Amino acid sequence: MFQGMRYVYEVYKEMSFSRAAKNLYISQPSLSTAVKKAEDRIGFPIFDRSTSPIQLTELGREYIRAAETMLDVENGFRSYVDDLSGMRNGSLTIGATNLFASFVLPPLLARFIQKYPMIHIELAENGTVTLAEQLAAGKLDLVVDYALPDEAGFGRKFLFQEHLLLAVPAAFPCNDQARNYAFTPAAVKEDVHLTSRVPPVPLELFQEEPFLLLRQGNDTRERAEALCQTSRFFPKIRLELEQQITTYHLTSSGMGISFVSDMLIKQIPDDPGVVFYKLDPRIATREAGFYYRRNRYMSRSVQEFLKLLNGAA
Repeated sequence: MFQGMRYVYEVYKEMSFSRAAKNLYISQPSLSTAVKKAEDRIGFPIFDRSTSPIQLTELGREYIRAAETMLDVENGFRSYVDDLSGMRNGSLTIGATNLFASFVLPPLLARFIQKYPMIHIELAENGTVTLAEQLAAGKLDLVVDYALPDEAGFGRKFLFQEHLLLAVPAAFPCNDQARNYAFTPAAVKEDVHLTSRVPPVPLELFQEEPFLLLRQGNDTRERAEALCQTSRFFPKIRLELEQQITTYHLTSSGMGISFVSDMLIKQIPDDPGVVFYKLDPRIATREAGFYYRRNRYMSRSVQEFLKLLNGAA
């Protein structure tokens, strides 16, 4: 039964019998037979094969929900057994966006691996929405991000607080009007923007300039739009992109204005071609953290990784 359930679940993840068969290292006819047996056992089809790609039937959706619950229990028990080995085996799967995977996770993972070299580490890079879905489904142990939905049953371990800044090409004429609010990349690294002597810039000074924004469904994009809305304008979007680091590099090339985190600017070389401005801290301030499932067994490897964060903030 459990093997058949795993086969069905792999088809669901891939929405393709051929790709699922390849992942499972079995032939496609064998996989189709195993799924058909599962469907015969419950008396209803799990997949609607008349569409391309295939889709779940209404009963199929309930089957997958039940399968995820059972597989989650099994994975939790396996983690419990691994814990009895005293961290001599086990695994840790962490999800992150490109920004966190590039600049936040490397030193943390290096410290963890040095202390627990026998634990198998997997890192999954993806967008926030997908990462939240994978964490909810039990495919990830942890996700590092800004704001996953509380209603999904996630807990969070605080990592650090950061602040969005406005990054403007130095050649843009709008900088003349805003010169009293401007500061350099070196000043960002000295946290000048966190002091009360630096006021937030009136964002409407830049409303006629082109903006480079992240795509919809991203916390940075949502905050950028909220900041513009408080200044009563909608940004003129030149490009929508996937990664914050890309928007910054395009800003440094003179293509448009972007919203970037001070954490990112502190990690990369200074660029005299970019001018920075403080934004309304009520919207521009956010907290990063490691999210986990509250109702799931927390393995020893997850617990030990989270302990590292006490000295990482």
